[in-house]
Amino acid sequence: MLYQWEIGRSSAQEAIVAYWPSRDDEAEVDEVHRDWANGLVRGTVDRVEEIDALLAARAQNWRVERMVVLDRLVLRLATYELLAEPATPAKVVINEALELTRTFTGEEAVGFVNGVLDGIRKDLNRD
Repeated sequence: MLYQWEIGRSSAQEAIVAYWPSRDDEAEVDEVHRDWANGLVRGTVDRVEEIDALLAARAQNWRVERMVVLDRLVLRLATYELLAEPATPAKVVINEALELTRTFTGEEAVGFVNGVLDGIRKDLNRD
């Protein structure tokens, strides 16, 4: 959904509406999990300026707009979770972000994503 928002230049709501019908296993995602995923997308988009400022402060020598699209989206999503989901341990947020990075970008980006998120975690005083 975030990719559709970023690349397709659609609103968060448009990306959400377009995403769910396109899934082959749509019936396997219950409403609670859909609402949670939709909330992550909306929250990330709503706070993108704040998130990008945090990313820029920690991504030494990398402008946010020059990052690989999927790395940028994973970083934004994880940063949003670090900001807005205090019940989720930072370690869990970062580990999930690293798995997404491995899956969608590759092992070579994992160190970069880990370093940026760990710095943001420290800035936000998250354990």
